[in-house]
Amino acid sequence: MSRPIEDFALIGDHQTAALIGRDGSLDWLCLPRFDSAACFAALLGDEQNGHWRVAPKDAEGSCTRRAYRGDSLVLDSEWDTDEGSVRVTDFMPQRDRAPDVVRIVEGLRGSVTVRSTLRLRFDYGSVVPWMRKVDGHRVAVAGPDSVWLRSEPEVHTWGRDFGTYSEFTVEEGQKVAFVLTWHPSHEPRPPVVDPYESLRHCLEDWHAWSSRCQYDGPYRDAVMRSLITLKALTYAPTGGIVAAPTTSLPEEIGGVRNWDYRYCWLRDATLTLGALLMAGYLEEAEAWRDWLLRAVAGSAADLQIVYGLAGERRLPEYEVPWLSGYEGSTPVRIGNEAVEQLQLDVYGEVIDSLALAQRSGLTTHPPGWNLQLGLLEFLREKWREPDQGLWEVRGPGRHFVYSKVMVWVAADRAVRALEENPELRGDPDRWRELRDEVHREVCEKGFDPDRNTFTQSYGSTELDASLLLIPHTGFLPPDDPRVIGTIDAVRADLTHHGLLRRYTSDQKEIDGLPGTEGTFLVCSFWLVDALHMTGRTKEACELFEHLISLRNDVGLLAEEYDPVSGRQLGNFPQAFSHIGLVNTALALFREETEK
Repeated sequence: MSRPIEDFALIGDHQTAALIGRDGSLDWLCLPRFDSAACFAALLGDEQNGHWRVAPKDAEGSCTRRAYRGDSLVLDSEWDTDEGSVRVTDFMPQRDRAPDVVRIVEGLRGSVTVRSTLRLRFDYGSVVPWMRKVDGHRVAVAGPDSVWLRSEPEVHTWGRDFGTYSEFTVEEGQKVAFVLTWHPSHEPRPPVVDPYESLRHCLEDWHAWSSRCQYDGPYRDAVMRSLITLKALTYAPTGGIVAAPTTSLPEEIGGVRNWDYRYCWLRDATLTLGALLMAGYLEEAEAWRDWLLRAVAGSAADLQIVYGLAGERRLPEYEVPWLSGYEGSTPVRIGNEAVEQLQLDVYGEVIDSLALAQRSGLTTHPPGWNLQLGLLEFLREKWREPDQGLWEVRGPGRHFVYSKVMVWVAADRAVRALEENPELRGDPDRWRELRDEVHREVCEKGFDPDRNTFTQSYGSTELDASLLLIPHTGFLPPDDPRVIGTIDAVRADLTHHGLLRRYTSDQKEIDGLPGTEGTFLVCSFWLVDALHMTGRTKEACELFEHLISLRNDVGLLAEEYDPVSGRQLGNFPQAFSHIGLVNTALALFREETEK
């Protein structure tokens, strides 16, 4: 049986990330990048697919307690045993050249025997490397990958059954540090890092970064942890932010809705920029905006919904048959074929994010306006076509209402830009005409007057949580009866044990896939926003407090939550969920923080 998704904590170095369970086992790590092949893949299989556990020798279950050290990504896990207490501190230093994982064992009380069990399995758990000893260090090599393992001081270490074991005893105040370093196998070994100096620098860097946060309102710890998580999911060399550091954690235990989220979605652009800007992180916002401009450069007809960490366009999807999947949830997928879909809302989100960057005072990029004009021209020709929509359905295309609303957003932001900056090239009447035409059609074809609600798509009776974003976009004001009716209808139809699903429970008809899924956390944050915008702030605060309570013990959220089993579902931790938390807190408590 796999550990619950919420049992895991995250460490990372802004280029990749690892998941460590409450039992001290590192069960997921891709090296050297988020989207590289995993060398520890027990998360999606079993221990034979690669893991690294450091814990008291006789400890079979979870640690006694764990927490991040202040506002950082340094994880402390402590065990109390009959013999004494011990702490394991896990982190990944910001890399100079090669990625390192540092695990420091420290005796707190008594005398505790600790065991390290290391099983390296390159290429998603399929390749057992050669392991040899060089100058007291263990070196693993297979194909393009090489990993060095060393301890300070050197401890008793041996090999058995394709694993590497270490065992030692620590008393109060004694420390043993393990350092695992990856590098390309054809290159020389990277310089050795000092684990204790690396810890000091890591804490200093995180505390300096977190001190820049301008939010000082209610639930600051939750907001700060979400911002730290977003920073951890940022690929520092390019500024791109991955949706999650994992692939194929299921939306339904035992189901097939298992996707690779280790890429950068354009849809996240506006919400991410808003969260970073409002929290005071202009440097990160500018890096994300610049990544966006580089990624989408070229013909508007070639715009994709998702790109690689550096803007790569080819993300071929395939299945990994040797991994049994999280709790038997197969297939395990690498890559994401949604890259081929037409999703009209993305065009509006890109233009909206660039408009937000301009309003917020980020450095302007002259090519940015030309890009927006190209996107608008494409929309003008294509907006009447069906698409796959916000949720990337793999069934037939539809005229999704949210997609059309975002076409309206694209035209609206262009009109505003031209009105505010007459020197810009373009005809505002041209885009005003498009804006008005889209608005009329959505209100005619996407609204059900009998139920007083907008619908998921033209001619449909189904509802969709994305409709809650209508007042946020400015398509209609929050006090419009159609907006209030839509919020009430979505809440009534899609609520499942107090939280929102994305859309109807009869999902196969919509997305072409069997099975079901949990409630989608960001949708419930959207409901909080919608309630607050329509004057129901008390209800909004109550729902927000409930959502905050769903985080795991170290403040992390997956994509979805099953309120029946009380388990998190989907890839973890999920940027979209944490973006929702930050933006909702900043909107909900803005007046309190401005007093």
